[in-house]
Amino acid sequence: MKRTGQRLLKFDRNLGARFVAGADEAGRGSLAGPLVVAGVLLDYAALKEHRVRPLAYLNDSKQCSEERREELFHAVLGCAEKVVVRAIPAGDIDRNGLHKSNLAGLRAMLQALSPPADACLVDGFRLGPLAPEHTAVVDGDEKSAAIAAASIVAKVTRDRLMRRLDALYPAYGFAQHVGYITPGHSAVVRERGPSAVHRLSFQALCYR
Repeated sequence: MKRTGQRLLKFDRNLGARFVAGADEAGRGSLAGPLVVAGVLLDYAALKEHRVRPLAYLNDSKQCSEERREELFHAVLGCAEKVVVRAIPAGDIDRNGLHKSNLAGLRAMLQALSPPADACLVDGFRLGPLAPEHTAVVDGDEKSAAIAAASIVAKVTRDRLMRRLDALYPAYGFAQHVGYITPGHSAVVRERGPSAVHRLSFQALCYR
């Protein structure tokens, strides 16, 4: 397995800042369940030698196996100066819109880390003038350690939430597809209708 963490950490260190905050989300394209946003603050004055070794395999959460994500989740919690997470429920997404909900959530993550963050990074999106000064990094979860760490935290947190929702709504198979559209998921929604945690504002064929 390639050790990608060193490259991502180097990207952040090249900013010349001590405290680097990264924000990312999980579940933007999901049909059911919350959108989870996360922020991670890394102190590059403290991330030296043994403190940084657990992040050797840090990468975009989509590039990691479930087992690797769980390992990195614990590594991030052990190495980060601060971690913040918010789950935005389906009802809020339906009321406010997915994109607006996403931007507001990412903005809140950076606000929670500034100060002491000297540099704020977000994956892909400009968050508007109400956010702390920040840089939108295209494919940031593959370039920045702080963003990748937030990606891991958001993904692991959301997957755990979906497994809990599976216990409440066992017919929908949330433990397997974590709320994303699959043939099986669509078939159950057509048969039973959406659950209380489905996003009704989505223009999904299975709702018709």
